[in-house]
Amino acid sequence: MNWLAVTATTTLPTQSTQQALGYPSLFLLVLFGALVPIVPTGALVSSAAVVAFHQTAPFSLALVFVTASLAAFLGDATLYWLGRRGMKSKNGSRWLEAIRSRAPEDRLEQAQEKLAEHGVAVLVLSRLVPAGRIPVMLACLMAKWPLRRFARGNLPACLAWAVTYQVIGILGGSLFPEPWEGVVAAIALTVLVGAVPGVVRRVRGVSR
Repeated sequence: MNWLAVTATTTLPTQSTQQALGYPSLFLLVLFGALVPIVPTGALVSSAAVVAFHQTAPFSLALVFVTASLAAFLGDATLYWLGRRGMKSKNGSRWLEAIRSRAPEDRLEQAQEKLAEHGVAVLVLSRLVPAGRIPVMLACLMAKWPLRRFARGNLPACLAWAVTYQVIGILGGSLFPEPWEGVVAAIALTVLVGAVPGVVRRVRGVSR
C-alpha cells in the first residue's frame, strides 16, 4: 500500500504543476481562439473554471478570470489592428477576409444599425452573444473606429465574457464531485448556450 501511495504521488501531477502548465495553456488557446474564431474559447474557460473550483490552491478562480480576460482582450485587439491594416491596404489582407467571411450580410447590417444607435454598449454585449463578436468587430472596422476606441469598449466586454463562462464552469463543477464530470457538464452547457441563438433565428425564419 505504501508503495502504491508513493507511486501515485510521484506519477500524478501536483496542483502547482497543473497550474504552471494550465494557465499558460489557457492563455495561448484563448488568444489563438480570438485570432482564429474556430476554437471554442468559452468551453475552454468553463473547463478551466471547473478544475480551479475543485482545487485547494487559493485564487485559482481569480487567476482563470485574469488569464482568460487578458488573452481575449489581447487577441481581439490584435485581430482588430490586423483588420484595420487590411482596410487601409489596397489588396486587403487574409485577416480582413477571415473576418468578413464570418460576418453574414444580415448579421452585419444588424450590427451596423445597433452600433450606430448604441455605440460601445453593443460592443460590450457582442461578446456575450454567441457568434456576435465578429459582425460587431467588422461593423467597428467599417465605421473606422480607431484601435483605442475599440479597446476601451472591448475591455469590459472581455471581462463580462470571462465572468459569464466562468460562472457556467462553476455551476457545472458544483454539481459533480469529480472534476472531469464537471468539465463534461460545463462543455454541454456551453454548447447549449451557443446553440440557442441559432435555433431562435431558425424558428423566426420559419414563422415569417
